[in-house]
Amino acid sequence: MDFTKPETVLNLQNIRDELVKMENSIIFKFIERSNFPTCPSIYDPKHSNLSIPNFEGSFLDWAILQLEIAHSQLRRFESPDETPFFPDKILKPILPSIEYPQILAKYSSEVNYNNKIKRIYIDEIVPLISKYSGDQAENFGSVATRDIELLQSLSRRIHFGKFVAEAKFQNNVELYTDLIKRKDVDGIMKNITNSAVEEKILERLTTKAEVYGVDPTDKEGERKITPEYLVKIYKEIVIPITKEVEVEYLLRRLE
Repeated sequence: MDFTKPETVLNLQNIRDELVKMENSIIFKFIERSNFPTCPSIYDPKHSNLSIPNFEGSFLDWAILQLEIAHSQLRRFESPDETPFFPDKILKPILPSIEYPQILAKYSSEVNYNNKIKRIYIDEIVPLISKYSGDQAENFGSVATRDIELLQSLSRRIHFGKFVAEAKFQNNVELYTDLIKRKDVDGIMKNITNSAVEEKILERLTTKAEVYGVDPTDKEGERKITPEYLVKIYKEIVIPITKEVEVEYLLRRLE
């Protein structure tokens, strides 16, 4: 997929292929995170031992912000498929800007679900994939690093819904224009939903979790990620929030 060529980005098959690649990355990041306990202290903005001078937020928030400040100067967030967690804090790139063609609507950066993604990740996903509940102070930095990698991967995957929405809009402008004018949220949701594709995603995830989730050379090895948990995360969190992104994007498409 080449973001300098809109015709490759707004091809639904290319988008689906890209989403499949993201699955592999996300699964392996889940496996990496499963080596550690929940470590709730790094998510607590009031934790006395992890407070950051002149910063309001958790240790994880501070770590995300520092990384985004650095990456923004490397022009990471100029790419249309990247969505920052702290959009009002990032800096201008040091590298020369890349003149990407206008693929998405100009308001697309305002469709930002990262706060919701982070909250659900901490509240629902971390307890599912962690080794056990509790802190492990010597690994706070490692856990925060793994969390950031996962949050960025989940964010990219979910916000790719904007490309799905734009592709579907351009494939049937008349239908979506009518739905948008009538603010028919249910109608938009019905038309963006492809149950057959979603079922294939869940089937594929089940197979991948069975293969990747345990060391094949160790028959007694501990399973790092179970198919049930992976399917639950996608079915109840990733896919629904992706469709929320699509709906919000489409509702503003006629601006």
